[in-house]
Amino acid sequence: MSSSCTITKPDHSSIKASIQLNGSKSISNRVLIIDALCNNQIQIDNLSNADDTAFLQNILRSKETVLNAGAGGTTFRFLTAFLAAQEGREVILTGSERMQQRPIKILVDALKSLGADITYEKNETFPPLRIKGKKLKGGKISLPADTSSQYITALLLIAPTLEEGLELELIGTIVSVPYIKMTLKMMEYFGIQTSFESNKITVNAGVYRPKQFFVEGDWSAASYFYSIAILADEAEIELKGLTDQQIQGDSVIAHISQDFGIETTYSENLIVLKKTKQPDFKTYNFDFLECPDLAQTVVAFCAGLGIKLHAQGLQTLRIKETDRIAALNNELQKLNLASLTEMDKNNWKLTPNQLTTHDSQLTTISTYEDHRMAMAFAPLALTLNTLKIEEPNVVDKSYPMFWNDMQQSGFQVDFI
Repeated sequence: MSSSCTITKPDHSSIKASIQLNGSKSISNRVLIIDALCNNQIQIDNLSNADDTAFLQNILRSKETVLNAGAGGTTFRFLTAFLAAQEGREVILTGSERMQQRPIKILVDALKSLGADITYEKNETFPPLRIKGKKLKGGKISLPADTSSQYITALLLIAPTLEEGLELELIGTIVSVPYIKMTLKMMEYFGIQTSFESNKITVNAGVYRPKQFFVEGDWSAASYFYSIAILADEAEIELKGLTDQQIQGDSVIAHISQDFGIETTYSENLIVLKKTKQPDFKTYNFDFLECPDLAQTVVAFCAGLGIKLHAQGLQTLRIKETDRIAALNNELQKLNLASLTEMDKNNWKLTPNQLTTHDSQLTTISTYEDHRMAMAFAPLALTLNTLKIEEPNVVDKSYPMFWNDMQQSGFQVDFI
């Protein structure tokens, strides 16, 4: 396993590449839970090869009493709900050191209100958990709407198995709505009746009906190639496996990138990105409330372009694999590129440094055990010429082929 890698920009100004994108991790993890609730009768094509998905798949097959979900937030949270509803089974669900620092109380309390038997093995409100599976009653519950959509999805996925179904009221401003809608669309595809009106989600008790399912390519992964296209002088990049169905909220990267001069052309199961112009503005505004996983990508390429960014909706970034706001600020300042400051509770400002040249030769980007830190910063080699990134294998969490695909795009990647 490499401790760091050095990325060198292509020796030509034009990026031309054809990339086969991995299946979406978000979709894969949802369909695996649904499949488990169907007694493994769904034929799944193009399943993600991400570590998080592999962990989830292995745990769902395991008969062990101690289950390690690794570093995956979706993996741990989806399993918490799933295992709580597995009548007659008792397990301890644990995770990585960082996972044991990520709060789980909101989800545990919600499940307990539905009748679950869950206790904390070490520290209150944090993993690991002792879960005694039982038939859950269901009914009406409420959650703060600004909580992680992973908590909401975890509850929704098991909702059809509850005796009374589930009526979930979200209190306040809802974050990550596309992820919730993705979950509901997939549940409906497999025969479950749902409704999402205003701040109330209703799922009727029912039975998932197995049918063949194709996992489309990962739009979160696509965002890094949009970043490359934006930072390059010229670019034409083909991304295979994507569709224009836009079940994934992160497909909004195509619309964001259009503002930065990138044209997206849709064909059957592939898209082509083409750079048509350089951005001609100095300030950009965007609300990431519905697509928080794009924030690091957009912050990084704005810093590389020297464009000020006024960002909203970053509040959930503090409870991800790391505190992503602090991590972004630390590494951008280390590169002398920009600083990210919180203006008030829901507004952040990226301020580029007014320098004409930047030197990253002696700088190593820390990744904080966060796959998106590595992938969001990698395209900045186009601005900095050379960039070093520590623990490059962290990308295995969601995109194991990332460095290969960077090389396919013309970058030199040397592992140390």
